[in-house]
Amino acid sequence: MRSPTSGESSDLNTRARIRAAAIRCFGEEGFDVGMRAIAAEAGVSPASIIKHFGSKERLRAECDERVFGQIFDLKRDSVADPSNPAVFLAQLDRMAEYTPLVTYVLRSLLAGGDYARRFIEQTVADTLEYFALGVEAGTIRPSRDETARARYLVMSSFGALLLELSLDHANDLSRFGPTWERYGEQITLPVLELFTEGLLADRAMLDAYLEHRGEPDAS
Repeated sequence: MRSPTSGESSDLNTRARIRAAAIRCFGEEGFDVGMRAIAAEAGVSPASIIKHFGSKERLRAECDERVFGQIFDLKRDSVADPSNPAVFLAQLDRMAEYTPLVTYVLRSLLAGGDYARRFIEQTVADTLEYFALGVEAGTIRPSRDETARARYLVMSSFGALLLELSLDHANDLSRFGPTWERYGEQITLPVLELFTEGLLADRAMLDAYLEHRGEPDAS
């Protein structure tokens, strides 16, 4: 496989810079933000965006793919080997770097409708995939209903973030950075306790529910 020429490398770098700028602009200002604003953020001309992406719609689609991919990689890495917390702690130290990704996700959810629904469904599918990797590796407990568990965690995670946003800045995502970092500090301990140690001291409620459903658990 040949290496890219200097011109090709420059094009790739410009493309990545435009995409990163678009993720920031879409997240902070909304999906109606103009091409000129994105171009100014990226330090290019509007014509350069058209050259690299063809249209604003295509640029947004590639931003989606990039955000999904980055979130998937982060989640996969964090569940791959919880017995070695170095990856998780490194991610925790980089909370500020992830602000554009989280802001973009929240903006997508606030847009509502079919787009938000598709975003949730894709996130649930990705969660199922990296949970399956964790179950296979023995780092995550299997569930009686993997899809229901993934959907609950996705909905509760995003719901908590949206509530935090509405309480703090009334959905003003341009100032979400400090909120995101503070939110991470507040939830890390209780989330780790719940995920690691659980909440209920015995399984009486679970057993009663399974029996109520006609699915007594033999374990």
